[in-house]
Amino acid sequence: MASVTYRNVTKRFGDVTAVSDLSLEIEDKEFLVFVGPSGCGKSTSLRMLAGLEEITAGEILIGDRVVNDVPPKDRDIAMVFQSYALYPHMTCYDNMAFGLKLRKIPKQEIDSRVKEAAEILGIEHLLDRKPKQLSGGQRQRVAVGRAIVREPNVFLMDEPLSNLDAKLRVQARAEISKLHHRLGTTFIYVTHDQVEAMTMGTRIAVLKDGILQQCDTPQELYDYPANVFVGGFIGSPAMNFFDATLIEQNGDIVLDCKDFQISVPEERRDMYRGYLGQEVIAGVRPEHVHDPEFTPPGIKPALVETKVDVTELMGNEVITYLETEHTSFLGRFDPRTNVKIGMTKTVAFDLSRMHLFDKDTEKAIR
Repeated sequence: MASVTYRNVTKRFGDVTAVSDLSLEIEDKEFLVFVGPSGCGKSTSLRMLAGLEEITAGEILIGDRVVNDVPPKDRDIAMVFQSYALYPHMTCYDNMAFGLKLRKIPKQEIDSRVKEAAEILGIEHLLDRKPKQLSGGQRQRVAVGRAIVREPNVFLMDEPLSNLDAKLRVQARAEISKLHHRLGTTFIYVTHDQVEAMTMGTRIAVLKDGILQQCDTPQELYDYPANVFVGGFIGSPAMNFFDATLIEQNGDIVLDCKDFQISVPEERRDMYRGYLGQEVIAGVRPEHVHDPEFTPPGIKPALVETKVDVTELMGNEVITYLETEHTSFLGRFDPRTNVKIGMTKTVAFDLSRMHLFDKDTEKAIR
């Protein structure tokens, strides 16, 4: 088992900087997820750790060993690729055993490892089949099995579920999480899907334009985003943002959002007083915008009059697209709501879950 450390790691492709000064410590047995939009540097970060990309600057350590110049085969890692990369002419058994044969592992041990991995993944009945005879989910399990038999210190997974349909993705997410707990090995996982990241990772590293924005537990990222990008990327549907100005009215601090005004909760006034007269960005997640008739207990509501533009009935909730004169935003309403397209609707913002960001730096005001 091993920890992984990125020390001021940079990767450039010509004039393009794919990863910039990445410093990150991943603990032994942790499940860390790199997440971000396409082109943010998450796969490049993984490929540098695997030895598939050279490092422009900085160091990568596996355990206490700097691996910058160590060949991929000697890094004691195993990687699951997005395309699965299975040999089409080999059976599943041979695909899983191939790497061990190259390492000249005794035949009896190879057989034992392959069958044990197949049992863990529930694919014992598929070992004699070839990849073309398998579904996407079955191929994904074989690719994971090929990594398991290596018994590596670190598992690397580069968007392994992206080829699966929605139902299989949910099932595979749970299987990989259970696998991590069962094997007790360090997992580093890359995805663009923030739902995957939130449900699987013990910590999530959010990247944008090759720069690490924030690394924390899923709940901390959700509750305390470091900046506008993290706030908007984590959570589905995305956080609503409003351009606003903090003003003082009759001793209260008020958030002036042009079409409506919100009084800042008393316990937050001292925190925001330094921004009086300044423009800020207010953030409220759709799940904290309620139908006043069905607000959960214990919230601090601020009522705002809106017009209903679109509704999406999801069964357990109604995603409601709302408009004011200058702004549009989303709410997630209780399914008992009576909202209809075109109606005027007063909604309730939960002020205890509101976020404010500096207009210039886009960093959270804490």
